[in-house]
Amino acid sequence: MSEALILTLSCADRPGITARVTGFLFERGCNILDAQQFNDRGAAGGGDRFFMRVAFDPTGTSSDALRQQFASLADGYAMDWKLAAQDRPRRVIIMVGKFDHCLVDLIYRWRTGELNIEPVAIISNHPRDKAIQTDIGDIPFHHLPVKPETKPEQEAEVRRIAEETDAELIVLARYMQIFSDEQSAHFAGRCINIHHSFLPGFKGARPYHQAYERGVKIIGATAHFVTANLDEGPIIHQDVERVSHADTAADLVRKGRDIERRVLAEAVRLFVEERVLLNGGRTVVFRG
Repeated sequence: MSEALILTLSCADRPGITARVTGFLFERGCNILDAQQFNDRGAAGGGDRFFMRVAFDPTGTSSDALRQQFASLADGYAMDWKLAAQDRPRRVIIMVGKFDHCLVDLIYRWRTGELNIEPVAIISNHPRDKAIQTDIGDIPFHHLPVKPETKPEQEAEVRRIAEETDAELIVLARYMQIFSDEQSAHFAGRCINIHHSFLPGFKGARPYHQAYERGVKIIGATAHFVTANLDEGPIIHQDVERVSHADTAADLVRKGRDIERRVLAEAVRLFVEERVLLNGGRTVVFRG
């Protein structure tokens, strides 16, 4: 059996798109394994928009041939589209700050086969902690300190590493540094960040302690694409957990880190499985 492929696409909605796409695959002997679609009746900018994800067995037809043949159909609908191998690990750079709980979790899920990624580099503005040497293993580690006067050079080095490693995704695993507008634009649509969901209520340092002082009853985390608007990029995944008066500030920090880990991991899974399509300032997420 040939390696399964995933076709994702979006375009202005009009009759017959599903029939044309599935017909195209049928005519070439492809076997559809999973298909999902969404018609956004209130798309940003006006007009309706159509989104689709199809996983299929090409049954001997090469991906290059399918890509060339599909291009003419896609042009007729002005589609934004992508054809990718389903099982190929996506090349990922993980950027991390002082706190390593999300980093270690991603590495564990990769090593156990839960996440279909290939970590090609770890970048941190803090020196490597000997305590996580075993977790990092042979993944190349880059210590790139950040200072206001050297930020442009540091960001240029991040871009160089991403280009050199052919990275397809940049994951900010509690990196805690703000990208410049130039850096955000460079990695648009392929950089995911994680943060607590208290924003904009509790900004700055010790947000869980601020939340504790206000007696919050729900804490959560948000994973989103990075944009020039700080922490306002298109949301990929969120989760929450209830807390009570009996929880201390330390309890909120502990529970918050657990939520951050699982929300970021799920966002990465959705991205590498080609389940996330941008829809203006929002996303369409085809879960599976």
